[in-house]
Amino acid sequence: MAIDELDSRLLVTMRANPRIGLTELARLLGVARGTVQARVEKLTARGVIADFGPSISPEAVGYPILAFVSLQIAQGRLTEAVQALGTVPEILEVYGTSGQADLLCRVVARSTPDLQEIIARILASPAVQRTDTTIALSVQIPFRVDPLLTAAPQR
Repeated sequence: MAIDELDSRLLVTMRANPRIGLTELARLLGVARGTVQARVEKLTARGVIADFGPSISPEAVGYPILAFVSLQIAQGRLTEAVQALGTVPEILEVYGTSGQADLLCRVVARSTPDLQEIIARILASPAVQRTDTTIALSVQIPFRVDPLLTAAPQR
């Protein structure tokens, strides 16, 4: 489902002002408060707005190392592997992938020795056959959706 120009403006404004109220949002967009409320509810119900919580920087809470860990999983043991990964708090995300790896994990650590310990915990699961780790040295383009939101109504 696509978003229209008003949805795009609404989302970009909400992202730029995460603590904004509906009345102020309506004023900035030049539409009625009821329109803004209905749009926010619709976008939330559709899953476009995923949450209203604060974004947390793992680095700021003591996890300055970011790594991507690719996993090869034993045949037929994906569910077991995912359950084991779910017990490791330093694993922020896990994606099923195509190609040589079965899963791609976004992992944070306090230090490189800590990362090694996390990888050892991942490998402790009999469902995980092999890992390949890449440490991120810098962020060249941070996570962003605003350009996507701006382009979406035009397509």
